[in-house]
Amino acid sequence: MTNPLLSTWDTPFEIAPFDQIKDSDFAPALDEALAAHKAQIDAIATADEAPTFANVIEALETPCRELEQVLSVFYSVAGADSNPEREALQRAFSPKLAAHFSAITANKALYARVKSVWDQRDTLDLTEEQQRVLMLTHRGFVRGGAALEGADDTRMQEIKSRLATLGTEFTQNLLADERDWFMALSEEDLAGLPQFVVDAARAAGKDKGLDGAAGKDKGLDGPAVTLSRSLITPFLQFSPRRDLRKTAFEAWAARGANGGDSDNREIAAEILALREERAKLLGYENFAAYKLETEMAKTPAAVRDLLMQVWEPAKAQAVADAWVLTKMMQEDGINGELEPWDWRYYAEKRRKAEHDLDEAELKPYFQLDRMIEASFDCATRLFGLEFTPLDVPLYHADCRAWEVTRNGAHVAVFIGDYFARSSKRSGAWCSAMRSQAKFPEVQTPVVINVCNFAKGEPALLSYDDARTLFHEFGHALHQMLSDVSYESISGTSVARDFVELPSQLYEHWLDVPEVLGKFATHAETGKPMPVEMRDRVLAASTFDMGFQTVEYVASALVDLAFHDGPAPSDPMARQAEVLAEIGMPSAIIMRHATPHFAHVFSGDGYSSGYYSYMWSEVMDADAFEAFEEANGAFDPERAEALEAHILSTGGSRDPAELYTAFRGRLPGVDALLKGRGLAAK
Repeated sequence: MTNPLLSTWDTPFEIAPFDQIKDSDFAPALDEALAAHKAQIDAIATADEAPTFANVIEALETPCRELEQVLSVFYSVAGADSNPEREALQRAFSPKLAAHFSAITANKALYARVKSVWDQRDTLDLTEEQQRVLMLTHRGFVRGGAALEGADDTRMQEIKSRLATLGTEFTQNLLADERDWFMALSEEDLAGLPQFVVDAARAAGKDKGLDGAAGKDKGLDGPAVTLSRSLITPFLQFSPRRDLRKTAFEAWAARGANGGDSDNREIAAEILALREERAKLLGYENFAAYKLETEMAKTPAAVRDLLMQVWEPAKAQAVADAWVLTKMMQEDGINGELEPWDWRYYAEKRRKAEHDLDEAELKPYFQLDRMIEASFDCATRLFGLEFTPLDVPLYHADCRAWEVTRNGAHVAVFIGDYFARSSKRSGAWCSAMRSQAKFPEVQTPVVINVCNFAKGEPALLSYDDARTLFHEFGHALHQMLSDVSYESISGTSVARDFVELPSQLYEHWLDVPEVLGKFATHAETGKPMPVEMRDRVLAASTFDMGFQTVEYVASALVDLAFHDGPAPSDPMARQAEVLAEIGMPSAIIMRHATPHFAHVFSGDGYSSGYYSYMWSEVMDADAFEAFEEANGAFDPERAEALEAHILSTGGSRDPAELYTAFRGRLPGVDALLKGRGLAAK
């Protein structure tokens, strides 16, 4: 039988035929696809014709259908629905793929042809988009080591292969720690928890096999706390049991640092050393200088300047908040220092007291289905998009799909995979199983949002969960509204510190009063959120922002320190040094400590680049002000400009140019500090 991963997909919108694909199909399909792609590359490199934009650059832009199909399906299921076989395949595929793509940038004959076209660039009649693709292709080869010779060239290929293997190991170790740890709860341990947390704990216990006879045989009642963020965060907010909060928090903080086979500390050290060596082979002082050269920030000094502009007011706010929370704790008869496992509990009590907001009272108004509708409705009003449910086989029963159209014309397929499960890595992300392109033929995108929300009947979100949903849908819009010719610059294929602009900007629409008024309806009564409650929600939008900013900026500063200078032999010691230097408040820890800092160590994506969220937030705060300065959140001219200059353009132009075209200027940090409630009073 034909391997379904390699066949032409005769399915609605050529969505992968998930119901026909077995895990045993992946390895043989990858081998065949890699061979097909190698043949394609070899033909470009050894062609007799003189190098041209068409026979070199556009030939490289021509996708290898088989390889794209295999990789898009495999990495979608490997991240969102893993199992032991898929984890083993990931470990096998990582070095194989690294070697394959390294061989392309190391192909001297191919690089010579790319360089020949590059050297002719001033005499070629290229469009602005083609000039951009040529520049990015040439730069990618050079930064990939194509100009290296001899031992340096060989070493570069070894480094790339080893880094790919280590990144996979880091990810799988983290998933193992998150999957394996749980804390069983007795019925007495549930006291004081709101019903939605109790329900989530019972669902988690069931997932771990603790309910019924199996649980009773082990002396367990059924409920459990796991390391799923959608469960552990509300547990830390609401459990009055300080001992249980401490146990759960320490397990959460220790992910990747528990000793044994899943410990990530030595892996992190080796990754940092190899990155430094890679950068120096290419002539850079350190990895941060190499990595940031292609970003908007350009230099480590620019990144540090931004982060420190935000750090000082954020730390001052966090210190003031810690004093208030400590006093509340002492009023409960607990002496001593406020600890990290105390912060969320007392912050929640403070929020209730100061803003009269009770998460248990608030959560029924944030139904998952209604928030999906809200994200769609905003896209309809802003960009004219319509969403129609699709009944197609997907990789998991939790997934659902929609066709996206505009004026009756097909635009994209959108897939949502929203619920937490033990087979899914933590966090939330957006990916494209197929990216938009017009060359060599029109190709419409298939886009996936993956989240980790707790299941329920109905599924209820926290306000932060709802923001996450809007955030990831902002990424999806960047993919779906892309309108470029070449896949390599399509959608989110932009500078790392620009990619978060559409996602973080879209979060603002959740806070628009008319959006909450329409879609924040009670799960039982169906009634809209009372106006006075809505006003309290919006008034509290910057509540605890000192804490949130400190835990994020500390992580970004540690990431930068790891790469802006010699690679530390002991990353944990270097982490401690950085936190001491900046005066990290003792009751707050980094959002992502080194052993579970997947953004930085699972791959190169956010290495030296975790600051990107803050860099983009400077722009998103300023960009939403543009709507507010016009006719409000749904101003049609601003929406049209946003699509024309940012959402549709992908990486076809320099991001600073794109933002300036939208706004008329580049932003400063003021709008961000104001938006976070950290501006000087």
